[in-house]
Amino acid sequence: MSMIADFYGGKSILITGATGFLGKVLMEKLFRTSPDLRVIYILVRPKAGQTLQQRVFQILNSKLFEKVKEVCPNVHEKIRAISADLNQNDFAISMQDMQELLSYTDIIFHCAATVRFDDHLRHAVQLNVTATQQLLLMASQMPNLKAFIHISTAFSNCNLKHIDEVIYPCPVEPKKIIDSMEWLDDAIIDEITPKLIGDRPNTYTYTKALGEMVVQQESGKLNLAIIRPSIVGATWQEPFPGWVDNVNGPTGLIVAAGKGFLRSIRATPMAVADLIPADIVVNLTLAVGWYTAVHRPKSTLIYHCTSGNLNPCNWGKMGIQVLATFEKIPLERAFRRPKADFTTNNVTTQYWNAVSHRAPAIIYDFYLRLTGRKPRMTKLMNRLLRTLSMLEYFINRSWEWSTYNTEMLMSKLTPEDQRVFNFDVRQLNWLEYIENYVLGVKKYLLKEDMAGIPEAKQHLKRLRNIHYLFNTALFLIAWRLLIARSQVARNVWFFIVSFCYKFLSYFRASSTLKV
Repeated sequence: MSMIADFYGGKSILITGATGFLGKVLMEKLFRTSPDLRVIYILVRPKAGQTLQQRVFQILNSKLFEKVKEVCPNVHEKIRAISADLNQNDFAISMQDMQELLSYTDIIFHCAATVRFDDHLRHAVQLNVTATQQLLLMASQMPNLKAFIHISTAFSNCNLKHIDEVIYPCPVEPKKIIDSMEWLDDAIIDEITPKLIGDRPNTYTYTKALGEMVVQQESGKLNLAIIRPSIVGATWQEPFPGWVDNVNGPTGLIVAAGKGFLRSIRATPMAVADLIPADIVVNLTLAVGWYTAVHRPKSTLIYHCTSGNLNPCNWGKMGIQVLATFEKIPLERAFRRPKADFTTNNVTTQYWNAVSHRAPAIIYDFYLRLTGRKPRMTKLMNRLLRTLSMLEYFINRSWEWSTYNTEMLMSKLTPEDQRVFNFDVRQLNWLEYIENYVLGVKKYLLKEDMAGIPEAKQHLKRLRNIHYLFNTALFLIAWRLLIARSQVARNVWFFIVSFCYKFLSYFRASSTLKV
């Protein structure tokens, strides 16, 4: 019998961010392993033309919850959707709903956050800092609350090379940041943002660090824990391999490469790709919730959920594995055939990459205009290149995270709990995981028919030939223009032609003598 699964039985659980990728996987695991839980409260932002019940039905109707419906047929009765908006004071929750939450909630999993790297500082502070502060205030009024689990990110302190399981202070107190966002106008915020985030790459990592400080400062008598996952990817094993429903992080790169939009990236091949499957994060989260509530640690413990220290896989190896999988499981309607190409950061390479990415998109848009359709490829390519520029910080660096608390927790689990709530990343086979990841993107995200694989392979072969022809033509045109404008280029060209002529003459003469 699983102690962790038994612990969640009969409990009332509040999950923020339940409509997001990680929140859905967390809900699924709870219902599947603890079908006798009392209720899961989820905060759902009102959406025009869609009721809260319709939103819940949409979530439960996905492939992800198929197994849950077998073990918990009345699952729809155990989800209580609460109308809420984390951008508003008190989350705009009605008095009746608020009273219910305060009276019955046993466990809080705070997963909600903005994960946009380029989000405006005001919005990022509201969702990642202010909302955390307000939720902690709510939690302090819950008489039955046993644990508050805050999901942060392993990159909250990415300005450091080695990161311990501690909360690192930011130069400016969170309260001052929260207060200033209420009266500063956007122009001033834009001006001070680079100074505030310092050597962090974006507002996301900065505000997640501020959020951790808020958890520490506002903890009071609450039983708290912080989990720091690295780059969250598709599921490893549960409820089935490869499930994913968004294009964030590596998933977007897989789609872009598989469709042929992405030919190369400016990355360091030996940098560690600290990817962590969503189900590993969820298993650790539920184990932490149990341990925090039952053992009540004296201080707020931080758990790193990362793979780089225990089972590293670098970007070069991962890229090769992805492309090898494309050979077996190509994505349909590909624009160009992907290939492995890790480039450096010099100006010439950056310029050539921009041209090689945008030129085919411009030509394709020209074709769409000729056929009377709306051009879209250039816009998509610009968006992809902008996303790549934001990811470059993370795919060109490696970090070291200590995992003492995570390993301690693993040692506290029974063999049954270690099996049911497995978060041992050392057991992960990267080759198998990446193959299932690509397969999952094709099946669950893009909803492509697996029967179309042979046709897709033939299509990719045709696209490869077209790509080689395009590159050859582009090179010849560029070289011809260079010869016309540069005496040095002409001299080099004449030397090459002369050398080739002499070599052929020598080869022909040698063949004649042998005869």
